[in-house]
Amino acid sequence: VDVKGFAQAPGDAVRALGHLLCTAFAIGRVRPIGEIDKVRLWHVGEQADYRTIDSLRRVGYDGTRHRARQFTAAMFDDHDLIVALDRSHERALRGYARTEDDVAKIVLLRSFDPDASDLLDVPDPYYAGAEMFDEVLGMIETATRSLFRQLEPAIRPS
Repeated sequence: VDVKGFAQAPGDAVRALGHLLCTAFAIGRVRPIGEIDKVRLWHVGEQADYRTIDSLRRVGYDGTRHRARQFTAAMFDDHDLIVALDRSHERALRGYARTEDDVAKIVLLRSFDPDASDLLDVPDPYYAGAEMFDEVLGMIETATRSLFRQLEPAIRPS
């Protein structure tokens, strides 16, 4: 999430919410396809699971254009906030952190959801049915809306 970009163009915040939702849901759940020199290769460039795309479409999002990207340490320089869907993602992202400032940028998405209590991991719906994909999308929407409510004062035009 690049908060600075929103501050420059606050009208884009609503579009950014949709983008963040699609990105978190479509790209957040990728599977390793192999390892080379201890660096995992992910489904880079691939589209999300068809059930993810169907779930997104049912509520009005177009997830077909999103493609998985490999996270790199350089991304800490370009973003103010790095959002992880679960603790395993959080641990992996911390492995990329070069400084304490990088670590401070990493947060769990559901930490923004006041109703999440201690259940901060977004479950992986991969081995479940379509209804679980819808449930997970609902969790992501709720947490993302809460995140944007917290960001809103910083992006609201003066």
